[in-house]
Amino acid sequence: MKKLFIFLFVIFLTSGSRSGLAQELPAIPINTVVERVQKYFGVYPIEKVHLHFDKPYYAVGDTLWFKTYLQHNLFEYSPSKIVYVEMLTSKDSLIQTLRIPLEDNSGKGQLVLDPQFIDQDNYRFRAYTKWMANFDNAYFYNKIVPVGDAINKKLGAEITYVPDGDNKTKATIQFRNREGNLLGRRKLTWEAIDGWDPFSKGKGETDDMGRVTINLTIKEKSYLKNGRLNVKIEGDKVAPDLMGSYSLQNALWDADVQFFPEGGDLLAGIPKKLAFKAVSSTGKGLKIQGKILDSKKKEVATFNDVIFGMGAIDFTPVAGENYKATVSFENGEQRTFDLPEVKAEGINVVLHSEDDASLQMGLVANDAFYEKNANQPFYVLGQSNGHLVYAAQATLKNSSILINIPKDKLPNGIVQLSIMQPGGKLLSERLVFNQSQPLLDIGVKTDKTTYAKKEGVKLALRVPITDSLKSNYSVAVIDEAKVPHNDDQELGILSNYLLTSDLQGYVEQPNYYFNEKNENRKEALNALLMTQGFRRFSYDDLIAEKLPQVQFMPEQGITLSGILRLNTGRPQPNGGLLLSIPSRSIRKDTYTDNQGRFAFENLVFPDSSKVTINARGNDNFRNLVINMDQTFFPGIDRGNPYASDNVQNIDQEMKAYLNNSKNEYRTSILIDEVEVTGVQRKMVTSKEFSSLSGLSMPEHRVEGERLSGCNVLTMCLTTMLTGITYDNQTLKYYITRNYNQGSRIPVQFFMDGMPIDEQALNSIIPSDIEAIEIFLRDELGTVSRTYQNDGVVSIMTKKKEQSKQPRMSLSEIESMLPKTNVIDMMPLGYVKERQFYSPKYDTPDSKNTNDYRTTIYWNPDVVLDSEGNATLDFYNGDGNGRYKVVVEGQNEAGTAGRTVYYYNVK
Repeated sequence: MKKLFIFLFVIFLTSGSRSGLAQELPAIPINTVVERVQKYFGVYPIEKVHLHFDKPYYAVGDTLWFKTYLQHNLFEYSPSKIVYVEMLTSKDSLIQTLRIPLEDNSGKGQLVLDPQFIDQDNYRFRAYTKWMANFDNAYFYNKIVPVGDAINKKLGAEITYVPDGDNKTKATIQFRNREGNLLGRRKLTWEAIDGWDPFSKGKGETDDMGRVTINLTIKEKSYLKNGRLNVKIEGDKVAPDLMGSYSLQNALWDADVQFFPEGGDLLAGIPKKLAFKAVSSTGKGLKIQGKILDSKKKEVATFNDVIFGMGAIDFTPVAGENYKATVSFENGEQRTFDLPEVKAEGINVVLHSEDDASLQMGLVANDAFYEKNANQPFYVLGQSNGHLVYAAQATLKNSSILINIPKDKLPNGIVQLSIMQPGGKLLSERLVFNQSQPLLDIGVKTDKTTYAKKEGVKLALRVPITDSLKSNYSVAVIDEAKVPHNDDQELGILSNYLLTSDLQGYVEQPNYYFNEKNENRKEALNALLMTQGFRRFSYDDLIAEKLPQVQFMPEQGITLSGILRLNTGRPQPNGGLLLSIPSRSIRKDTYTDNQGRFAFENLVFPDSSKVTINARGNDNFRNLVINMDQTFFPGIDRGNPYASDNVQNIDQEMKAYLNNSKNEYRTSILIDEVEVTGVQRKMVTSKEFSSLSGLSMPEHRVEGERLSGCNVLTMCLTTMLTGITYDNQTLKYYITRNYNQGSRIPVQFFMDGMPIDEQALNSIIPSDIEAIEIFLRDELGTVSRTYQNDGVVSIMTKKKEQSKQPRMSLSEIESMLPKTNVIDMMPLGYVKERQFYSPKYDTPDSKNTNDYRTTIYWNPDVVLDSEGNATLDFYNGDGNGRYKVVVEGQNEAGTAGRTVYYYNVK
């Protein structure tokens, strides 16, 4: 395997001469510094994960296809063989975790966006290895993937927010029903909540165009972080109420402008660049123009952003001055921001100039700093992608030193240049970008430039073979008329590996910096690197030999491990265990070590497989307890900056795609869920009692639920016994019709078939009553002749079912108890492999079908032949217009490439 060559400078620099000043010896020699830094880089490899999706967004019901790539910077270790891919909602709720096996640093997977579980939302896909989980999860792969809904969504809406003074905004929403018709003249209620409690609410009515304007008063801007605007549109006899919930993240306009002096400081008297970045409350860049004023309000510089609210100003600060920037925004707002404090003395590293051959870096110190530190040694370190690529000791014999670094000796990507004192204190740093090493030159060509619908396509790939390194590629072909998307907004394999994976925070439109059609991309990239942070490690810690603690080694396969103990808690050494996975016909055994630990390693099984581990083979197995190790997953990083890529109006932004999805899934409307809450139960009647079996059907029945809240039964019976009259003088009950005719023969009460008198009624607890049946006639006289009564009231109480069961044996009782020596579980397995369906239209009959595909072709396993070629065959869909081909790949050395190609279908 070819190894990546990293050129390491270890040189000594001086500039000029100055008599009478002696050079001081450094506290820590530079060789010691290099050795300690290299110790970290050589022991802690950097792994990066990239996902290539078949398209930028999806609809409910689609299958999401992706290819997984792993890049690592060291080759003297076994890299991770497993990547974890997580799907999270816009509220940072975890939906699913996928375990992707890797072979040759690549894997593949898919996820069905099941309409029963997936709603319209902006989903975040996070990917990492367990080795990456040892470090800051800010360097995990993160990408926002919007998912629209054309199947289940009953309420469509387009919402816009217009600020209306301090802490006030107007939300204008236009509503449509499932069929896309405007919901005009519909009453509604709304409330704005901050995650839990409503802070504003009201009522309204849509106009003829289905629009309503809601005036929101937002007491605290912090409410917007998790705030939602919930709307309920009242239904009618035909249609039920409709509910909608919308993020308040964009409800208030706000802006922040920060200034970043090159090298970290505004140094008095030193001319260099002052970078700036203007962002809105959503995290997106804002177009601005402004001017810098000194303490006397004199204009000393003007500036405009280059792109995404970023730019740089050539600026020379004056000692003792306090500067402010007056900034004007496109919406007419104007604000004033303080610039960083001017430092009276200091030294910074700056980018002096750059050409195709070299980076010319400068160490610049102002006069005050130089006077105090003349002839002092300083260290200049450069690192890129976890390699120390430059190390120099510079003696300050002049106020400025020029450093020339050949580009061809540097790897591609971000290079971090740092100045430190010999004691290890970091003074300044500067990020620069290098792309001097060749990328994978992926050539794409089709046999024709224009095709007919459903015509076959031959797509040829060619990559020049420069060495024997193996490579693999993934290819996606989409109908761009149905899936319009600005490719600058995409996170490609190059922008991920070389840029975003080494930067903290949000990078807007990462592919912009790698699109050669953007003439200002280098200037924009330079501004980005001056305003974005990098903190994979701390030089202070490395030099002090404070190395991070590692909890997880690079996974080589699925491992199930734990401890076998006696029921007393003592570990069981040399205990035998058997693992079985019936669905895969897998049986493996192992023995515990002296501490009782065991591990089944390099297991291969799909997700949702049942796994059984048992210790029954031991003589004392009844006394053994298996304790499985817990599986660790990194915590959810709430408030991830890439939420700035969330699409506010998915219905509008994905209109073409969702219209096509309606046609594709027009027979797949999911009916509303019906929750059955009733419990079937046997109705207890008086017929069950022999003493009352001669009575006919009761005239009235009172269920026990009607006695809810009744404390004294006799007080309730006077109003509940239909056709019965209570006499306050005799304290007895009579049939009303007979009582009114002068009869004074009382009603006879029964409880569960046993006769009782009226005084006993208050001893019955009303909540124990199952039902009361009222008999106004006794046609056969079976009861009246015995008790000399007129009518019957039968009270039935609730009974606990007592079914007779045979006595259980000891073995049967033991079988019902959970066994501590046998563990059944369903651990997270590998994602189940599926093949992308690509239809063939090779006969006239086969073309006589509708083809609504948006992804025309997907192949995550493209391997070139010995000459670097591959030919792929597929058929177009029904869509007319431009088709987009995206090819990404990498070789085993980690060198990556990406190509976008277009052809037409008419």
